[in-house]
Amino acid sequence: MKRGKIVIFLLFVPVAASLNAQEKAPLKLVETIPLPGLHDGDFDHFAPDVDGHRLFLTGEENDKVLVLDTTSNTLIHTIEDTKAPHAILYRQDLKKLFVVEGDASAVKVYDSDSYKLVGEIKVTVDADSIAYDPATNYLYVVNGGREAHTPYSLISVIDTNTSTKLRDIKINSNHIEAIVLEKSGPRMFLNITGENAVGVLDRNKTALSATWRLPAGDTQNVAMALDEANHRLFVITRKPGKLIVLDSDSGKVIADLPAVGFVDDMSYDAKLKRLYLAGDQFVEVFEQKDPDHYSLLARIPGGFRAKTATLVPELNRYYLAVPHHEKNEAEVRVYVVQP
Repeated sequence: MKRGKIVIFLLFVPVAASLNAQEKAPLKLVETIPLPGLHDGDFDHFAPDVDGHRLFLTGEENDKVLVLDTTSNTLIHTIEDTKAPHAILYRQDLKKLFVVEGDASAVKVYDSDSYKLVGEIKVTVDADSIAYDPATNYLYVVNGGREAHTPYSLISVIDTNTSTKLRDIKINSNHIEAIVLEKSGPRMFLNITGENAVGVLDRNKTALSATWRLPAGDTQNVAMALDEANHRLFVITRKPGKLIVLDSDSGKVIADLPAVGFVDDMSYDAKLKRLYLAGDQFVEVFEQKDPDHYSLLARIPGGFRAKTATLVPELNRYYLAVPHHEKNEAEVRVYVVQP
């Protein structure tokens, strides 16, 4: 029997090609910080201490606040026994941490050096989202609503200089999510999730000045960010997953694009004109071509319910918290932001 030639074709994928793709991505993974000992359960929010090289992370369902070193990229401390911590504010000048603890119906105040509890401001049950005004040192805290079994929610105004509550602003919806403040004026924007709407409030008053309904079918608006210079308000809905761009003066819908699902944190990068959306299984990066036009720039693998993230422009870093899931330990992924 005559033997024929066997020709074998080998397909080579240059290593340089995959490396180049990573080099060109808007976010490049450079480090992973292990968070051992945590069980399944969501994280909620980050807060940076840029000068002190720390990053604070609330482990909502683990009842812990985790303190990370941003130089060594390690876990350096854990504040134990916090009660469902949600949002967190760090005031460097006071050396204090203000932690919104939903199950404690309070904003707990901790010494940021010793991590010891030094104060408490009582609010209603299910306290969650915050916005901070550095001009007045007022902290605005969303609380009440669904868990309080009331048809309204409250935005409590807290003076962080004295750790006292000044007043409550009543909003006629049992579900409020993210709130953002403009710097050039007194307006506050809030996701009135229970009404599938965005509310506009003068912070010096007690009633909404406007309510902007989202387009029909767009529901569960949770995350929010503001491009104040270009008068654009960004809203993320979960059902369906969508990025909606509004004119922050009129509430007119400027653009809407499909987006990753289950987003909880969104960051606007004013320098590079980008939006970073952390959702289930993916981080999506959108490019702002101009105030009216947007496109998906990259879709980066994330993790199960990895919806907690923050952009720290001073460090040129983006941090993504990935919860414990099945055999995978919890971790924080550190990305360098690339132009």
